[in-house]
Amino acid sequence: MTAHGFAVFDTAIGHCGIAWGERGVVSVRLPDRGAEQTRARLRARFPEAGEGEPPPPIWRAIEEIRALLRGEALDLAGIELDLTGVPEFHRQVYEVARTIPPGKTLTYGEVAARLGVPGSAQAVGQALGRNPFPIVVPCHRVLGAGGRMVGFSAPGGVETKRRMLVIEGARSEEPTLF
Repeated sequence: MTAHGFAVFDTAIGHCGIAWGERGVVSVRLPDRGAEQTRARLRARFPEAGEGEPPPPIWRAIEEIRALLRGEALDLAGIELDLTGVPEFHRQVYEVARTIPPGKTLTYGEVAARLGVPGSAQAVGQALGRNPFPIVVPCHRVLGAGGRMVGFSAPGGVETKRRMLVIEGARSEEPTLF
């Protein structure tokens, strides 16, 4: 994926980043320790891209991400993603993840079953661990077996995942989850 530009923007959970190309969003970055670190990671990943004013579709994506992270139950499925170079299985996993509404969750096994490949929960987890579009592809809404809070490769790890689910109003049968 090639990015033409990127922007860092403030949200309820910190400074996120977004990079875009001619086919849509190429990357979303969850907050690091601060805006400068988020910016540095985007520059390192996309050295050809400059920080700049996002085009209108990217501005809409930023505003929708901000609203979701404020607790508004928005569906981000309309945000166009550039999936160039994303393996087919990962694309399928991301497609299923994008159908999970805010405040709801599935397990890795349930995603695998929806794909028609039961028993591939670990492969689903690996695909989500490489998700270049967190929030837009809501990997935070996918939990371990029995609803366990496991596996989140974004900055802040499982605590960030938990925080995002709480903002979205997700509820759990297990009192230890939230």
